[in-house]
Amino acid sequence: MTEPVANEPRHTGMTIAVNGRTVAITAVTALAILAAYLLGTARPSVAGAAPATALGTSASTADTGITVTGTGKVTGTPDTLRVSLSVTARNPDVDAALASANKSAKAVQDALLAEGVAAKDLKTSDLSIQRYTSKGRPGGYVVYESMTASVRDLAKAGAVLSAAVAAGGNAVRIDGVSISLEDTSGLVADARKGAIDEAEAKAEQYAAAAGRSVGEVQSISEVVQSPNPRYLGSFAASTSALDSVPIQAGSQDVVVQVTVVYVLA
Repeated sequence: MTEPVANEPRHTGMTIAVNGRTVAITAVTALAILAAYLLGTARPSVAGAAPATALGTSASTADTGITVTGTGKVTGTPDTLRVSLSVTARNPDVDAALASANKSAKAVQDALLAEGVAAKDLKTSDLSIQRYTSKGRPGGYVVYESMTASVRDLAKAGAVLSAAVAAGGNAVRIDGVSISLEDTSGLVADARKGAIDEAEAKAEQYAAAAGRSVGEVQSISEVVQSPNPRYLGSFAASTSALDSVPIQAGSQDVVVQVTVVYVLA
């Protein structure tokens, strides 16, 4: 057996052998990490970046603009009364019931035309024939005929209604009356001008505050709010009740709202 040499050094732990390939791989890895770090520091942080701002509709717009709204309101007087009327006839015989209803309806229509209602403003709106019973047995037929009429002279509206009811007698009923403002063309034009004037005044105020001036118009959009008919009700009328009905038209508003985009010079 060979004895160990007393003075020979003893090695403990792991022995690491380094060759040329290991050095090359380590160098490449270090360079990749350094490049990634430099690229990250060169790119601006999204969280820390100042937000882009634009005065106007969007940052992508070639010309810097300002968007404002304006409202114009014009008051007008209602010019049309619309009335819905119906006549009713009952008879054991369907032909007799229909003939009676036709007679009453024609009398009402003739009275309306005689009072100045235009033929184009008078139309039949419904015709209904129903069978009814009496004490569980067939009792006959009931016929309904409805019509609508537009009265464009409100000063004569009460007289028109009275004439229609007188012509139809107990067979006629007024199902509904409403007044409305139908001729709005001139009112819309005036309201539109007022809306544009208000929008321009706003734009000039904002531009002056920002040290700029108002340029040309880029776009205009509008919303027109026409008044709704005002419903007055329905009732079974008698000639005496309607003979002197005063129709007070009151007033209604036409509103135009515009959205205008101006260029800022």
